[in-house]
Amino acid sequence: MSTPHPTAPAATAKDDPTIWRVDDALWAQLEPILKCDKVRKKPGRPRRDDRAIFDGLIWLARTGSQWAALPREFGPKSTVHERFGEWLADDKLERAWAVLLAEYDDAIGLDWSWVAADGCIVKAPFGKKGRPATRKERAATPPTAANPAPSATS
Repeated sequence: MSTPHPTAPAATAKDDPTIWRVDDALWAQLEPILKCDKVRKKPGRPRRDDRAIFDGLIWLARTGSQWAALPREFGPKSTVHERFGEWLADDKLERAWAVLLAEYDDAIGLDWSWVAADGCIVKAPFGKKGRPATRKERAATPPTAANPAPSATS
């Protein structure tokens, strides 16, 4: 019997089944849901890979990070955010999430008897204290006169 590595957690006997990236079998179920059938109106760069973008959304959900912290391997944050909005508007993300939950439930089992929510409430700053500053009247622009210095052309 081998002894565990000193830095390894003692209770971890098997790999954590939490989804960090979509494997091939799961992607085979998700790809038809997330696929875009709309014809592009403008030419340009080809559409980014849906799988990498979906992995980026999983990364964001698992880490709780901001969009700006999204690693470049998932694509530009603006593209990932745009695709997120597209999938959300078309209810594709909801259907994909249901597939993920079903897969996780089959692999480990979910305890559906309770629900938890997490959030953070932060008081918004007021900015400057006191009354808003009043704008000062602008002074009239002084009239300009001809330059008394001789020019180089005369």
